[in-house]
Amino acid sequence: MDLGLTNKIVLVTGGSKGIGLACALGFLAEGAHVAIASRSAENISRARRTLGEVLGIEADLTDPAQAAAMVATVEQELGPIDVLVNSAGAARRTPPDDLTPAAWHAAMEAKYFTYIHVIDPVVKHMAARGSGVIVNVIGNGGKVASPVHLAGGAANAALMLATAGLAIAYAPRGVRVVGVNPGLTETDRVAEGFAADARLGGISAAEASARAVAKIPLGRMAEADEVADVVVFLASSRAGYVTGVNISMDGGGSPIVV
Repeated sequence: MDLGLTNKIVLVTGGSKGIGLACALGFLAEGAHVAIASRSAENISRARRTLGEVLGIEADLTDPAQAAAMVATVEQELGPIDVLVNSAGAARRTPPDDLTPAAWHAAMEAKYFTYIHVIDPVVKHMAARGSGVIVNVIGNGGKVASPVHLAGGAANAALMLATAGLAIAYAPRGVRVVGVNPGLTETDRVAEGFAADARLGGISAAEASARAVAKIPLGRMAEADEVADVVVFLASSRAGYVTGVNISMDGGGSPIVV
């Protein structure tokens, strides 16, 4: 299936590892020109061993000025951004008794604002041109509350609402905005989550992982490239009538009708 992504300009935040890296690979395979952003120059260098000489920009996206500068650099180097994939940032998992107002603020900075700071300039540029797609990778914790992920889950829920609202606001101007909600996925970030669950429950990380996977009807976690396949499709013209939705990818773990 030709997805029509050849020569499209794609920016993937958090593109140096995990789901973001898998998304960058997926777009490259479709013939797109890809830029990735990460806080870590070391991670960008490591990612290039897999991706090749893609444009990599070191930026702390909790800072709106750095986010705007990063967007400007991509457009100067590659051209106007056709597709933005947000996959950067993660809120620290914290047991409920350890939550403080500072922890709630930190979660919003780490997850919500790392997306919003990039979306704001990009969606306005896309609207001015009359076309563009934004795909937000938002953990399923925004739909299903977890005792050790309350602050991060709240940030995810806020992003889901922002995704739907921005889609409605910018659809008349040719911009689509979609969310993908992965459940448990084989990434380092999820492994860190199991370690937090283990500390809270007084069990090993392996046991925490086994218990979580046992609740998934498909019987396994997702692979990062499976999530990337959905992201790439949603960014393509083949999904041209899809906007304003947040699509769960949790292996059937939350069988709800929405």
